[in-house]
Amino acid sequence: MDRDLLIDDLIATRRSVRRYRAEPISTRLVDALLEAAIAAPSPHNRQPWRFVVIEAPATKAALAHAMGTRLRVDRLRDGDAAETVEADVARSYARLTGAPVLVLVCVCTTDMDRYPDEQRMQAEHTMAMQAAAMAAQNILLAAHANRLGACWMCAPLFCAEVVAATLALPADWQPQALITLGFPADAGKPHRRRALAEVTRYQDRRS
Repeated sequence: MDRDLLIDDLIATRRSVRRYRAEPISTRLVDALLEAAIAAPSPHNRQPWRFVVIEAPATKAALAHAMGTRLRVDRLRDGDAAETVEADVARSYARLTGAPVLVLVCVCTTDMDRYPDEQRMQAEHTMAMQAAAMAAQNILLAAHANRLGACWMCAPLFCAEVVAATLALPADWQPQALITLGFPADAGKPHRRRALAEVTRYQDRRS
């Protein structure tokens, strides 16, 4: 029962933390988070997740700059105001370079099942992405359990080729999300959730 309460508390109190202290995270602790990640379920037990741990300031800066350049081009093409775009680019750069550790979550579908039709192939790819997301959630919860702050950022989906080129990823590693990690400088913002009744339908529920 105590263990159930611990899990419930971790889930309920986790927050997205975007500001961190400069204190480094030990290699042992980073590896523990990744061990939690690979304990997630996966389709056919193919474990299609891949992780890139980024700690060097120069690498973080190069990635943040490359992603920011792409963000600027896309937003200006959309017709957004230049000052608003620059503020967003600067905020993104600060978030990535201000975190002691970045974990890039990728998907690799090399070991997934193959089908002759597009519909089932797409289902396999979706299952792989779902598995990577569950692995990432394990990282977030394990980070919180170890008193780390973390934030899930899906920006790599909008510039996957830029991320892959900057980090020289293997061709079959598809960037999905970045998780920023560090000892929190603040408690993070409180989140609001819709009521359960708004998002749930009980099919033939017993009274």
